[in-house]
Amino acid sequence: MRNVNSEVVKRHNELKKVYDNDPQMASIVDSAVVKGENLDDPFHSKVLMNDELNLPLKTGLHRAVGGDHDYSTPGDILCAALAVCLESTLRMIADRLEIQLEHTKVSAEAHLDVRGTLKFDKSVPVGFQKLNLEVEIGSNNAGEKVLNTLFSAAVKSCVVYQTLKPGIPITKTLKII
Repeated sequence: MRNVNSEVVKRHNELKKVYDNDPQMASIVDSAVVKGENLDDPFHSKVLMNDELNLPLKTGLHRAVGGDHDYSTPGDILCAALAVCLESTLRMIADRLEIQLEHTKVSAEAHLDVRGTLKFDKSVPVGFQKLNLEVEIGSNNAGEKVLNTLFSAAVKSCVVYQTLKPGIPITKTLKII
């Protein structure tokens, strides 16, 4: 099934033409920058996301590491990225396949033992030990089998999920100013 009236299909068809003609156009870079402000406060910062829009988001640290837990934490932002990516992928694939969604909900939870990052217990690894996803989907024109297939397809196409699952190399550069 291909929904020719779908805005997703229309946009993807146009992108396919562009990318077939110039594969380099398919390479993108997403970004976020934190510029130190109020450096005397180690518990709060602001991240600017999307280099075109520079959308600011105030951030804080979790109370489990001494923060005030008054703004989104880095772990919350990681969970948000996963939830947003999976939910939007579900909706795009459903649109392409003419599955009329009545309900979607994606909840992401990242579990962490902070003793590792605080160096209180060297046996505890630094990093989230597990991520949990809970996904709800409802449709008025698709049954359980189709929705299971939709979910599997979304997981396979979700950039954030597929990045987190195996992990990726991270290059690091330090500039001393």
